[in-house]
Amino acid sequence: MILHCNFEELRALASGAEMVLAETGAASESAVAAPAEAAALVELLLPRLTGDMSLTSLAEQRQVRKAISVICDELRVRLDDRIVRFGPGQEESINTYFDYAHTRVVLDRLDRMGAEMYAIVELITGASPTEHTAKSVTFPD
Repeated sequence: MILHCNFEELRALASGAEMVLAETGAASESAVAAPAEAAALVELLLPRLTGDMSLTSLAEQRQVRKAISVICDELRVRLDDRIVRFGPGQEESINTYFDYAHTRVVLDRLDRMGAEMYAIVELITGASPTEHTAKSVTFPD
C-alpha cells in the first residue's frame, strides 16, 4: 500500500525527525524525550521522506506509525512551548503549527491505512494479526 505525502508533509516530517534526533543526542528541554528504540525508528524513517512511501506489511506500517507518532508528539510539545513563549500569532508559533498540522494529518492517514491492513490480515487468516502474520501477509502497491 502506498502512503501518499505531499511536499509540505514531507518537509514537516523531515524537520520534525531532525528535531527528535537532535534532542536524542543532547540534553532534552522538551517534555517528550524519545526512547532509544523510537529514535532509531525515526532515524530509519528519515531517508524515506523523499516521496510517497510503499508499506508492504502491517509490521512495516506499525514501525512507520511509531516513528511518525514520535515526531508528531515532539512537534506538539514544541508548538505548546512556542505559543506560551511567543504568543499564537508570532511567526515561529505559526510555522510550528503548520509543521505539527501536516504531521498530524499524515499520522491520521497512516492510522486509517493500518486499520485497513489489520482488517485484511484478519479476513485472510481468520484471526487477529499476530507478530508473524503482521510481517508475512504482504500488500502490493
